Amino acid sequence: PVVVAPIDTVFHALTLMAQHDIGALLVLDGENLVGIFTERDYARKVILHGKSSRETLVREIMSDRVAYVTPATSLDECMALMTEKRFRHLPVLSETGEVLGIISIGDVVKARIAEIQTENTALTDMISNSW
Repeated sequence: PVVVAPIDTVFHALTLMAQHDIGALLVLDGENLVGIFTERDYARKVILHGKSSRETLVREIMSDRVAYVTPATSLDECMALMTEKRFRHLPVLSETGEVLGIISIGDVVKARIAEIQTENTALTDMISNSW
């Protein structure tokens, strides 16, 4: 995943987000996940407060209470967590706390659509074979 450090500027974080066409960055202090920085953080905590993105540090506005999932978390569990907490991004951590990646609501929707298409194909085949 694309990451920033807590001491990076918001401007640097926004530049990375634009370069990679993403809406969130994980904030790592060394190898430890300490927060998440999102477009929403920028809009609500920089723009609305009249701060400068070139002078404000990521640690000043990042969300530091980060919900996360593991590879064992089901798609339904991810959807439920994202819906309940109104998150658009979830870090994926190993059982030992190692950062493995990040999933977005778009990733979840694509995976769910793929599941539905697979189910639809299986049902169609089952119906076709029973006639």
